[in-house]
Amino acid sequence: MFKSIGFLLAALLVTGGACAADAPATSHTDWKEGTHYFVIDPPQPVASGDKIEVLEVFSYACPHCAHFQPYAEQLKQSLPAWAAFDYMPAIFNASWEPYARAYYTAQSMGVLGKTHQALFDALHRDHIPMRTIEDLATFYAQHGVDRAKFLATAASFEVESKLSRAFDIVKNDGIDGTPSVVVNGKYRITGASAGGYPQMVELAGWLANKEHDARAKAGKPAAGK
Repeated sequence: MFKSIGFLLAALLVTGGACAADAPATSHTDWKEGTHYFVIDPPQPVASGDKIEVLEVFSYACPHCAHFQPYAEQLKQSLPAWAAFDYMPAIFNASWEPYARAYYTAQSMGVLGKTHQALFDALHRDHIPMRTIEDLATFYAQHGVDRAKFLATAASFEVESKLSRAFDIVKNDGIDGTPSVVVNGKYRITGASAGGYPQMVELAGWLANKEHDARAKAGKPAAGK
């Protein structure tokens, strides 16, 4: 069970740090390409349809992602109707794979709303040891999810496909740490490049507006105007 993603892990080029630490907060008024954010070349496809996609690349295993989660929620709530926020789990090593699988399983089962923050809390606030998909199935069962159904979904073709897609996006976007934010498949932001987590939120909004304005000038406004 859960072996088909193994070849992706074996091919993974990103083997360095598991998380990217947040830098000391600074204030920026002039965002610079190559300093505060990085262009993804070529741009990568997005899954948000006509909306501008703002994507957080994260892992439940990453303590910095747990620290960033309130800012991710702030970013999600601050985006206008023409933008769409989403999460995508990264797999930088074999130990992260169960958490990515759990994310997509919870997504497929429609329980992310009540388990996303709860899993961060269990791992990084309460320090409950969960290292395998079976451990995680027990956690989800404690939140009303059928354990057997969770494990069956975790082994499904749907979840395997999402894991493979996430692997490709992480590699093609040049993601080398978490949390990272990718705007519309074109721009990559880290806490270190932006100058802190509040600045990540501000910069992601600025880049989303940049994309929205570019679409409007090209006569292709994003959905939601």
